[in-house]
Amino acid sequence: MILSVSRRTDIPAFYSTWFFNRIKEGFVYVRNPMNIHQISKIILTPQLIDCIVFWSKNPKPMLSRLKELDAYNYYFQFTINPYDASLEKYVPQKHDIIDTFKALSDAIGPNRIIWRYDPILFTNSIDLQYHKEYFSKLIERLHKYTNHCTISFVDNYKKTERNLKNTSARDLTEQEVLNISQFIAKTASEYNIQVQTCAEKYDLHQFGIIAGKCIDDILISEIAGQTIRVKKDKYQRSECGCITSIDIGEYNTCRHNCLYCYANFNQGKVATQHILHDPNSPLLIGHVGDDDIIKERKIESFRNLF
Repeated sequence: MILSVSRRTDIPAFYSTWFFNRIKEGFVYVRNPMNIHQISKIILTPQLIDCIVFWSKNPKPMLSRLKELDAYNYYFQFTINPYDASLEKYVPQKHDIIDTFKALSDAIGPNRIIWRYDPILFTNSIDLQYHKEYFSKLIERLHKYTNHCTISFVDNYKKTERNLKNTSARDLTEQEVLNISQFIAKTASEYNIQVQTCAEKYDLHQFGIIAGKCIDDILISEIAGQTIRVKKDKYQRSECGCITSIDIGEYNTCRHNCLYCYANFNQGKVATQHILHDPNSPLLIGHVGDDDIIKERKIESFRNLF
């Protein structure tokens, strides 16, 4: 089993104590986003978890506790974008998260930390030149601490349209995508950084940019020292290359409140949800109710299949 922690919220930044409690107790409860009274019990033993994929904009709260994960294989998807508080309301200052990026890389190695520069968007003040300037500044500071950079371009889902309606944020034209991709690829190659896309419809191979897998069986096999063969996740978009995983997060719980994020589509609910968080509960938010039905999910290690 591959554990995703988490596409739906930033567990390392805001709920790391809860996560380590779940690791210690050996299981977690996850509500079905489509039917909240259906709860899956997920066993979290190292024998069943082939790898944990963390997603975060600020995993600093985890740095002092990484030893507690020594029995597990894991890596981080770490987002550092060029935006300010007008788009990323509560993300820490860039110099702070860059320091965290470096400290994490020093602790676990550059191959286990993926720099995400995504989503790329344009506004009245953020254009191609803006991205060229800030991508160059970021890669100059980060290139010694990672081997990979993942990019994507903003998708105006209905959820993100609602969040961005009072901004001038917009999709890029195809030509703008090609222009910025060419620059990113050329700049990254100068630092020996491999660039890949995340769930993109654009074919950017002409620039040396590959279609990536954020949850990547090849990288997981390298980290585990054993071949892991897993099918594509059928529940993700067709452009997504990720392999099958189980996500333990919950929507509308990330307190970064980035306006382009699809995982927060009700800003008022974010504050309410956080109040209900109990780090000692098996659930990320709240507790098991009388109407809830708990079923243990059947899982197995992919290492035992071959």
